[in-house]
Amino acid sequence: MTVYSFYIFDRHAECIYKRRWLARPALTSTKPARPASDTPNSSTAVAAGPGVPSRNTDDDDAKLVFGTVFSLRNMVRNFISYRTTQYKLHFYESPTNIKFVMLTDNKAPSMRIALQQIYVNLFVEYVVKNPLSPVEHPNGLGVNNELFEESLEQFVVGLGL
Repeated sequence: MTVYSFYIFDRHAECIYKRRWLARPALTSTKPARPASDTPNSSTAVAAGPGVPSRNTDDDDAKLVFGTVFSLRNMVRNFISYRTTQYKLHFYESPTNIKFVMLTDNKAPSMRIALQQIYVNLFVEYVVKNPLSPVEHPNGLGVNNELFEESLEQFVVGLGL
């Protein structure tokens, strides 16, 4: 079992924390090359090439993940996870509307309890109860807490992933 990445979104749909452990799963789309036209007034640009994935930044990945979760939450009331051929997305929403998303390989069991433990034992203890941590995270100001990051790392390693 492998954990690819972990995201935390606040109630304003801002990504306040992201962490990647391994190479990203195929969240990006592949764009086939457009055939170049022989006409002289053609201004068609050729893409990077067939089968070459477009590279997204971390912010783009966070937006794609949130968009997926948002869309699925609108369709399914009790959305917990979904699986593709390359990854499994696990979702937990706290009572304060903080959203926790973890991307793992397909063999991973449900991580709902693990995400709930991350919220209760790590996020609340090291971020919410920290008097120096902001209550809101405006303009993409995210979670910047070394204790939280180290504890999250130990927790994920402790899962045996």
